[in-house]
Amino acid sequence: MKKILFVTVLVMAALAVNGQKTTIKVTDLPKSITGYITNDYAGYTIKDAFKNVANNVTTYEVAVAKGTTSETLIFDKDGKFINKMAVKTGTPSKNATHPTSEKTAHKK
Repeated sequence: MKKILFVTVLVMAALAVNGQKTTIKVTDLPKSITGYITNDYAGYTIKDAFKNVANNVTTYEVAVAKGTTSETLIFDKDGKFINKMAVKTGTPSKNATHPTSEKTAHKK
């Protein structure tokens, strides 16, 4: 899991250096992203949203929070969940996939 988190951080760093990261309004997020967060992150609040464009690849980065738990969710251009980076009071998450079990995968 540490390798996945490390690779995700490297990818995000590469996007930040080589691409364009733009802050966007929550209302500008694709409906599939807001629907995913509503269903799979009930009780979480969207704090920030960004659109990243690098090498003609668009991804969305959405920061959500619930209590002391903060997570950054990564989605592809179509709003499909890719990965998350989680932080709980400054500690990386042991689960870098999803808050619910894999059996309840997101359906569009």
